[in-house]
Amino acid sequence: MTHLRSHFLAGLALLGLLEGAAVARAGEQRPSSDPGQSAAIEAQPADGDAKENGFEDLWNVPTIYRGEDGGVLDELRIVGRLHLDNYVVESDVGDASDLVVRRARLGARARLLGNLEAHVETELDLEGGPLYSRLTDAYLAWRFSDAAQVKVGKHSVKFTLDGATSSNELLTIDRSNVANNFWFTDEYIPGVSVSGRSGAWSYNTGVFSGGRSNSEFGDFDGGYFWLGSLGRDFAQPLGVKKALLRADYVYNEPDADSDFTRSFQHIGSLAFILEAEGWGVSGDLVAGDGFLGQSDAMGVTVLPWMDLTSRLQLAGRYTYLNSDEANGLRLARYENAATSGRGDRYHELYAGLNYYIFGHRLKALTGLTYANMRDRANDGGAYDGWTWTTALRMSW
Repeated sequence: MTHLRSHFLAGLALLGLLEGAAVARAGEQRPSSDPGQSAAIEAQPADGDAKENGFEDLWNVPTIYRGEDGGVLDELRIVGRLHLDNYVVESDVGDASDLVVRRARLGARARLLGNLEAHVETELDLEGGPLYSRLTDAYLAWRFSDAAQVKVGKHSVKFTLDGATSSNELLTIDRSNVANNFWFTDEYIPGVSVSGRSGAWSYNTGVFSGGRSNSEFGDFDGGYFWLGSLGRDFAQPLGVKKALLRADYVYNEPDADSDFTRSFQHIGSLAFILEAEGWGVSGDLVAGDGFLGQSDAMGVTVLPWMDLTSRLQLAGRYTYLNSDEANGLRLARYENAATSGRGDRYHELYAGLNYYIFGHRLKALTGLTYANMRDRANDGGAYDGWTWTTALRMSW
């Protein structure tokens, strides 16, 4: 446990230094912790005086053009993200540690004619391979009103609690193992979707290609899948900032060539997001019917959080997964560095601290995870171990 202890102390020391510097500046406006909010809203600075600390001016640099009202091109902006992880795994099946570039993306987004958006973004490999890795976003979106936006092209498929949340806005270092097992982790898939909101109601529906994946749009040679999502926000009757109850359903046509997706024909998710003043809790209940050897499975995750100061936040998570048959579940990302085997029952406990330097656009996170996987088949999937991860998240 020596490496784990040293990583723990280093992570706490880093957050302590950042919090001490913030107190010295005496900025006391807390950034929003809403994991589902848009980048435009999230642009509000963490300390309430961006002109003083320079972050707003710095984050405006990628906006290379902003036109006058009535023109064809309203705005052209360079967009991207850089996510760094340093992890240490100590388990009964082996240890692992590394400093990795978790995500590196760069692209451009143009807003035209008041309601049209064109977005192209690429994944970059900064760890020794070819620089270009894949195309993530490549779509056109037309906003008719708040109640209807049509998006065509390669874009994010949003279902499950964490799958519907941008990696920039997660309150934990990575998505839960529920999302890892049921959500389509390629995330960006060619399709057509319609989304919007009216009053307390919101929806999202679309049809996407499930064919063989490649670095661009895939081969369009497999099945398809359909996503339907409907939510209602009960914030007003409950007197809180947000109380969203959302149901997601995915029908995934069984096809051996559909490797954009997981091998579940039907996936259902019931997610709830509660945000009050300085605290909140989210939860997700997911179940899926497997095909092509994938067992039926279910999972649940609960994520409570609490603000300790205007910048420092405590977040926790419990995750439970169970599959009807052996080898129906995957381990989480860094647990897979110790063993790539599969099991049939999984428990996880996570506790972490988040430090918001400039809201979700620039933040540091550190967290400790305990996980246990049962493997009835006894073929290499059993796991019992700890993971400590410290991360930097930057997006623009």
